[in-house]
Amino acid sequence: MSDGLYTQLLDLACGAFLLAAVLVLWRRELTAIVRVFALQGVALAAVAVLLGAHDDRWDLIAVGLAVGALRAGLLPYLIRRALTVLAADRGGEEVRETRPLVNIAASLLTAALLTLLAYVVARPLTELNPTPATRALPVGLAVVLIGFFVLVTRRHAPAQVVGFLLLDNGITATAFLSTSGVPLIVELGVSFDVLLAVLVLQILTTRVREAFGTTDIDDLRELHD
Repeated sequence: MSDGLYTQLLDLACGAFLLAAVLVLWRRELTAIVRVFALQGVALAAVAVLLGAHDDRWDLIAVGLAVGALRAGLLPYLIRRALTVLAADRGGEEVRETRPLVNIAASLLTAALLTLLAYVVARPLTELNPTPATRALPVGLAVVLIGFFVLVTRRHAPAQVVGFLLLDNGITATAFLSTSGVPLIVELGVSFDVLLAVLVLQILTTRVREAFGTTDIDDLRELHD
């Protein structure tokens, strides 16, 4: 793979990775948010595979394929199952994030500001070793910030789970881009930890829904009061 083609494909994958995080802020239907998260998993896997192909590292390619299977396949499937149960309880009505703490327009503006902040913060790091991978490092940092923003501004528990996973995807992308990949055993260990966390959150969400009939954080807070 030539350096020019590698750079173009890496920029394309990183652009799709960041765009998916922004689209999560734009959409309100939780099923659509999960689909966008799955597409981001594909973009993250593409970043790892491109880095591995460029450096002739089969272990990194294997990590990328494992990340794609987990974050574009298994994790979205688990969240969709939880949403199916919630929709069944509401008579088939699609579950929507109708009352986020920040509206869509303000959320998109915040995402732009967070992306600019990530580029400012990462600039000293990219100047130390200006490779195509390190120049894309701000993308990973921006997704970390956007994921945290989703986590604190969404009211439905499944949407907050997606925010947590966006945060983790951003951390993983930052590790790939800053170190040209992480060892296979490390990434598998982290991925299984994330899978375990999602399973626990799914069980807790199901239990909360069965006990209180809702997963809206504000409604649960009112019940507590």
